[in-house]
Amino acid sequence: MKEKMPGGASVRQGDSGPMKIVFLMQQLSYGGAERQVVELAKGLKESGVSVVVAVFYPKNELESELQAAGVPIFNLEKRGRWDVAGFLWRLIKFVRRENPRILHSYLTVPNILAGLIKSFIPSTRIVWGIRSSNMKLSHYDWLSRLSYRLESLMSGRADAIIVNSEAGRTCLEIGGYPKEKITFIPNGIDTERFQPDRAEGSATRAAWGLDPGARVVGLVGRLDPMKGHETFLRAAAQAARRRDDLFFVCVGEGPGEFRESLVELSRELSLDGRVIWSGSRNDMSEVYNAFDVVCSASVFGEGFSNVTGEAMACGIPCVVTDVGDSARIVGDTGVVVPPGDPEALTEGLCALISAIEEKGQESSAKARERIVGRFSRPRLIETTHRALSAL
Repeated sequence: MKEKMPGGASVRQGDSGPMKIVFLMQQLSYGGAERQVVELAKGLKESGVSVVVAVFYPKNELESELQAAGVPIFNLEKRGRWDVAGFLWRLIKFVRRENPRILHSYLTVPNILAGLIKSFIPSTRIVWGIRSSNMKLSHYDWLSRLSYRLESLMSGRADAIIVNSEAGRTCLEIGGYPKEKITFIPNGIDTERFQPDRAEGSATRAAWGLDPGARVVGLVGRLDPMKGHETFLRAAAQAARRRDDLFFVCVGEGPGEFRESLVELSRELSLDGRVIWSGSRNDMSEVYNAFDVVCSASVFGEGFSNVTGEAMACGIPCVVTDVGDSARIVGDTGVVVPPGDPEALTEGLCALISAIEEKGQESSAKARERIVGRFSRPRLIETTHRALSAL
């Protein structure tokens, strides 16, 4: 018996029932990788695949979406960074009990742990999800650097490695990961959830206290060195001197000390009253629709920028740095600039705003059409299912 998937793929069923997949994540907080796991879990379940999501820690923001879709969530109750032996034993018992055909881990630590327990679950295939490209580990602590190194050394234990960017695939191949195990599958955007709705955006602008005639540039991402907030703020200061109708919104959370350093920098750059620090949001469609332009200012590490895809699906053109696959996502619908260059980012922002003012709805429609045509959620689900079935 076969059940049809989006795009014509099918789920094979026999005496053993549908394929079963366990996704392994540290948590389901607001983030690009986490969002993709949620979309995949829901989509594969809709297509007849048996899906379970296992997390290290409880109280995850995206859990409610999985619960509403009927996807079981199992909390492995990790007690902290150094809860290793006990956690591994709980993980082994859990996977043995579930007995999935595929254990699909996401990001460095879950990938390492999946590799460590491979010998204890011989009937289960191990699939790693790697979402970054050219990481600069000097920005992170010793344990993070060690984890990335261990992941590379253990990569042979994975039966397959799925990356979400061509840039990521190139970096892994250079880093010694087994080329024959690497598959590139770009992220998929839920274009029904993320779509143009300027009325929603107007309400969000009003809540921020912004005038309807303001030009609003948004940067969405956790407060992390890779996301390029410093470059963004320096470019914002230069652009603000050119146009007094420009305002800037930073959406996302991060370590308190790093956040304070960014807020202090914005003060030094005379951006008081021109920058809004929004924190994390769960109403991202409304947030994107409040922007005129979205900026991805990453200076390293980006693979596939979910933020860029989601914003474009809402009809918001983007200025991106040439990191990861951002240029490939944007194509000819936005502007691409070198990373870490405030002057180039300033020029890109001002040029794109001028183009939007000149072309109006044409810019919005073009951005959305690119995502709908190339990076849809059904395509993600179909392509991933095909790759997993091949195992």
